[in-house]
Amino acid sequence: MSRYTGPSWKVSRRLGISLSGTGKELARRPYAPGQHGQNNRRKLSEYGLQLREKQKLRMTYGLSERQFANLFVKAGKIREGKHGDNFMILLERRLDNVVYRLGLATTRRQARQLVNHGHITVDGKRVDIPSYEVKPGQVISLRERSKNLQVVKDALEAVVGRAPFVSFDENKMEGSLVRLPEREELDANIDEALVVEYYNKL
Repeated sequence: MSRYTGPSWKVSRRLGISLSGTGKELARRPYAPGQHGQNNRRKLSEYGLQLREKQKLRMTYGLSERQFANLFVKAGKIREGKHGDNFMILLERRLDNVVYRLGLATTRRQARQLVNHGHITVDGKRVDIPSYEVKPGQVISLRERSKNLQVVKDALEAVVGRAPFVSFDENKMEGSLVRLPEREELDANIDEALVVEYYNKL
């Protein structure tokens, strides 16, 4: 299955989570899309809850089904820590996500586009692969000719705070992943244990 490129607001409403990070989707219509969205009180099965949690996490980070499953397998090969926690940390280490966390983009989808179009450098070298795994201490910056992009300026002006595991120098317009994130610093609306249960049953 390829990566979803359709309307994100409908998915946000169906899953009950704001994919944009603004919360506007749910504030406007806090129910599932479709003619039965407001009246759908059906109780989900155990499998349904696991599937929905997996979809919430996959859609939040914008991965295809194959990318998501492969990263889950990779997380399982890490000896230290819990499988679910390691999975969340690997998702956070993706280059497109770090660009988003630094405030260079307002959404992960926009951050992925910046990376794809070659605007981002890692330690001075252009990297156009959104799934690139960022190591703590690596310097993430914009190419010189990309520093005047209006979308980047607008994103930086909209920043109200950054995650404690990243740092950003607004004068140099560069930042880095200072350390690996702790689980409690990540999305509290996601229950990664359900995702682990989902894949363990396959």
